[in-house]
Amino acid sequence: MASSPPTPAPPRSKPVARRPAARSRSVNARALQEPALQHFLEVANTGSITQAAARLNLAPSAVSRQIARLEREMDTLLFERRARGVVLNSAGELLAAHARRAWLDMERVAEEIQALRGQRKDKVKLVATEGFAYDFLPALVAQFQARQPHVSFSLDMAVQAEVVRRVREGAADVGVTVNLTSERDLTVELRHPAPVLAVLAAGHPLAGKRHLTLAQVVAWPLALPSTASTLRRLLDVCFSRQGLAYQSRFTSDHLFPLVAYAAETQAITFCGELALRQHLQQGAVVAVPLRDREMTERHFEVQTLAGRQLPEAARAFIDFLRQRLEGG
Repeated sequence: MASSPPTPAPPRSKPVARRPAARSRSVNARALQEPALQHFLEVANTGSITQAAARLNLAPSAVSRQIARLEREMDTLLFERRARGVVLNSAGELLAAHARRAWLDMERVAEEIQALRGQRKDKVKLVATEGFAYDFLPALVAQFQARQPHVSFSLDMAVQAEVVRRVREGAADVGVTVNLTSERDLTVELRHPAPVLAVLAAGHPLAGKRHLTLAQVVAWPLALPSTASTLRRLLDVCFSRQGLAYQSRFTSDHLFPLVAYAAETQAITFCGELALRQHLQQGAVVAVPLRDREMTERHFEVQTLAGRQLPEAARAFIDFLRQRLEGG
């Protein structure tokens, strides 16, 4: 009986590279293009899964599942869970910055496509602190629209921290505020000195002075912004450093009641020149520079989201604003 031929040996396989231990798999890039990202952004913006779910008209459990799925696909945690909500960790902040720019770029492209169809609807979303939101920006917008009437604007007024938040989250195209320090994730498009001035009635005994100090000012009644404002906090720090006691006769959350009060009394309030221009033109008050170093270190800033390609109309308005400030 003939023997059967020998079975050939199986080919020697190449060694298989083993995947390293846990938490080293690659990121699933598709996760960055799915609805889970919108849910992630709502949670990042609100700091609460419950609030985000309410905005999205979803059950909190559904939002939680989407966040868990995104963290699984990204192979990392994105939030720090706390007793009163959630806060982005370092990885979450990176993803949030990407996501915001991505959504804003999608909106910009959609607007450009509409423009190709002859359905152009250019709109610029502004947010500014009170001093710039009342007179300064509305006048500039009107002048800009005289040149480009197809551009519409929205303007919201907010405190300095809220201006920064809205620009960072993409709720506004351009933020206009005063600042003492740099802000992460923001590009400063325009920076201009905005020293704090003492604001007095035109007939005040100190109105003719070329300069004043805080030590001279505190001898008079003061009209001060509320403790929530960055200007009030700056003033309080300066008064404290110099050991100056002061009397606040009038306090307001808003700038212009303070200026109106100073115009009718011998009280002194504080403001920057850009926010005060119209009042100075009317002649009811005067503004006197302060010698104190801390009062000269504030800056007017025009802020946008870092890395974002702005809509054409927003970029044109920033250029127009720059020309006006530089006297062009």
